[in-house]
Amino acid sequence: MENRPAAKHILHSGYFHPVLRSWQCPNTTVRAESLMLPLFIIDSDDEVQEIPSMPGVFRFGINKLKAFLQPVVDDGLKSVLLFGVPQNLPKDGQGTNADSSVTPVIRVIPKLRDWFPNLVIACDVCLCAYTDHGHCGLIDSEGFLDNQASIERIARQAVNYAKAGAHIVAPSDMMDGRIGAIKRGLTEAGLGSRVSVLSYAAKFASAMYGPFRDAAQSAPGKGDRRGYQLPPGSAGLAARATLRDVEEGADMLMVKPGLSYLDIVRQTKDKHPEYPLFIYQVSGEYSMLIHAAKNGVFQLQPAVEEVLLSMRRAGADVIISYFTPQVLKWIKEAQN
Repeated sequence: MENRPAAKHILHSGYFHPVLRSWQCPNTTVRAESLMLPLFIIDSDDEVQEIPSMPGVFRFGINKLKAFLQPVVDDGLKSVLLFGVPQNLPKDGQGTNADSSVTPVIRVIPKLRDWFPNLVIACDVCLCAYTDHGHCGLIDSEGFLDNQASIERIARQAVNYAKAGAHIVAPSDMMDGRIGAIKRGLTEAGLGSRVSVLSYAAKFASAMYGPFRDAAQSAPGKGDRRGYQLPPGSAGLAARATLRDVEEGADMLMVKPGLSYLDIVRQTKDKHPEYPLFIYQVSGEYSMLIHAAKNGVFQLQPAVEEVLLSMRRAGADVIISYFTPQVLKWIKEAQN
């Protein structure tokens, strides 16, 4: 008798049933509204290209996209995040084709609005896939990033995506001042109240981006991005970067990558609870889970569900995930 725990520490009676378990996890349910699907759009309109480092993920030509998306929308997809992958368009030092009339993102936005009127369309705003040097901003004559020129160029890109019909512009470049520049540009274009800015506020220099750079064909030609993406160990810089973007007018915030930075998610949500918080389950995280499941380490569905639950528990309101089509199917199956 002496070794029995006190009544308030007898826990199992509180979660032996699925409904009881759900009550133990407030605000952590993964719903369709909690998920955003990243999409890679190429300028070969009739092609679908599998990405070897990301099994089950593809680059889509515009003419192939509707057939892929229709069943996902039918399963409950609410939002997408577009990445342009130019393979035929020329690249230059200014990233001219980041927002030209022939770039795949600009061309696909009106079609998505027509095909799926209720779908929220977010566009990644960055120059790396469109510049001949592969960096996220513009390079000066000495080979260094020119921050002021970069944010002016990135703001033009964001405004042109907004004019094409994007609901959300999401700058991922991590330049100082780009949120303010984008907000000013949207206001001047008469779009200030019609387009949201989702800031990649705490984006870390991570090994987990490897498959994405294969998918987006955007690896830098020289050097790396450590000078403008955050050092992995720096919670303080993450807080400062987030506060910077809040003060410049960001509508929503993001932490990227996801699983290794759940402490930053919690820190960000605690400091800025009034802002919707996104987390990006990046390409390396996706590929690790896929390959582990294929090699029998665990079953894919419970592992993915556990990881997504952990992201919601840490404070994420929306999870950007390549698993979104599968998760929506699982949600639908559970409801039937």
